[in-house]
Amino acid sequence: MQGVVATSPWAALWFLPFAVPIALWVAWSDMKFMKIPNKAVIALTVVFLAIGPIALPLEDWLWRWLHLPVVLLVTFLMNMRRLIGAGDAKFVAAMAPFFATADLRLAMALLAASLLGAFASHRGLSFVGPFRSATADWQSWHRRDFPMGLALSGMLILYLLAAVLDG
Repeated sequence: MQGVVATSPWAALWFLPFAVPIALWVAWSDMKFMKIPNKAVIALTVVFLAIGPIALPLEDWLWRWLHLPVVLLVTFLMNMRRLIGAGDAKFVAAMAPFFATADLRLAMALLAASLLGAFASHRGLSFVGPFRSATADWQSWHRRDFPMGLALSGMLILYLLAAVLDG
């Protein structure tokens, strides 16, 4: 039976232990500072560079490198139109090679679900006194724009988990 996710469970299991801490770092940093560190973007790219040849067939790994510049160009143009932040653009580009092209519809559905979940969670937790007090220094509580790193991180983690569970 053909799985729903094109990325194999094997590949996702290799990527998960390295991608999850970086994604959590991005989510936290974007909520606290409203910035996605370049070091996190580089770290995620290095994970794909180092783990990709182990996790994926060589040809697939090589083709997926095209995702990065294509997505970077699209998100750079979106950033120029002030639709997304520069950190978001770079992080999305670094995430892109982890996704199989065949999973574009799944990726968009996961982005929508992650965005809704992240928005509801972030806004909901702002009303929980003890949590709000413990995170009073987070810039995301005081700014109008939303920490998209939270939603993007959720998207990446959910995609890799979906690939594992699909196997």
